[in-house]
Amino acid sequence: MRNNRAMTLRAHRIAVLALDEVVGLDLGTPSQVFGTARDADDTDFYEVKVCTPGGRAVRSAAGFQVLPDHGLELLDTADTVIIPGIHGGSALATGDLDPEVAGALRSAYERGARMMSICTGAFVLAAAGLLDGRRATTHWAYADRFRQLHPRVDLDPDVLFIVDDRMLSSAGVAAGLDLCLHVIRLDHGSEVANRAARRCVVPPWRDGGQAQYIERPVPKPSDTSTASAREWARQRLHEPVALRDLAEQARMSVRTFTRRFRSETGLSPAQWLLQQRTDHARLLLETTDLTVEQIAHRCGFGTAAALRQQLHQRIGVAPSTYRRTFHPRPELVEG
Repeated sequence: MRNNRAMTLRAHRIAVLALDEVVGLDLGTPSQVFGTARDADDTDFYEVKVCTPGGRAVRSAAGFQVLPDHGLELLDTADTVIIPGIHGGSALATGDLDPEVAGALRSAYERGARMMSICTGAFVLAAAGLLDGRRATTHWAYADRFRQLHPRVDLDPDVLFIVDDRMLSSAGVAAGLDLCLHVIRLDHGSEVANRAARRCVVPPWRDGGQAQYIERPVPKPSDTSTASAREWARQRLHEPVALRDLAEQARMSVRTFTRRFRSETGLSPAQWLLQQRTDHARLLLETTDLTVEQIAHRCGFGTAAALRQQLHQRIGVAPSTYRRTFHPRPELVEG
């Protein structure tokens, strides 16, 4: 789906389908985030348009109306269809969906469109029958209701977003930003996604999942964060970083540090460190002429073989393939 000048003559078309009681922030997120993704010549990679059933005005959950320029026919030619969250309606209450809407969504998917949901927009995709047998997520507060209405969906309410082939879903509200940035990263690489994040004044990547945001007792004021230890580790990805070293940086016991770390990030220290090393390797593959062997050493993998194995496990491709996709320069030497 990479929309390079040399590979495409048009921007990637995104249709945002707004239904009654649409969440305002969710509705505006796609145009804001994808609208900031541009190439070096300031040419837009994406074209984002909003539609509703029949092109009619719909109510937002914030008390204003949305008057779109398009009806469901917009889904007929969209490369990606996005369903923002809703705070009402039959899809959320009973799992039912207007047959016309359900049919349009299924047709778009069968035609090859990428489908995305933000927050409770997953209820709409599920009501259309598009999530059966797939992994998906939604806002953690609606997880029990979702499971009751759609038991055939493999729901994981602990993550920020899930990518299951062409079916993508994100958790509550701001997680829609995370998913949109991730899609830009998949389509055009980390450099473009990072620029988009800077323009939106948001972090390009958030650690952990939404488990860290689920309501729980507030930590005591004397509790100490593991943030300083995480930043210390980020500056030393090229070096061996032991759990005990991280705990010492946070001035905690290993046991306390491990428990606090998972509470704050949703990951174990080892999982988090591996994620940081892999993300840094991807950035170096996209933006430098270093060999795979050199990148492996700079990211703490030790050998090119270890980097290849980890990259393949995480994104399903070899370093050389990833580099050809996001940094296509024939003079690069692969290790």
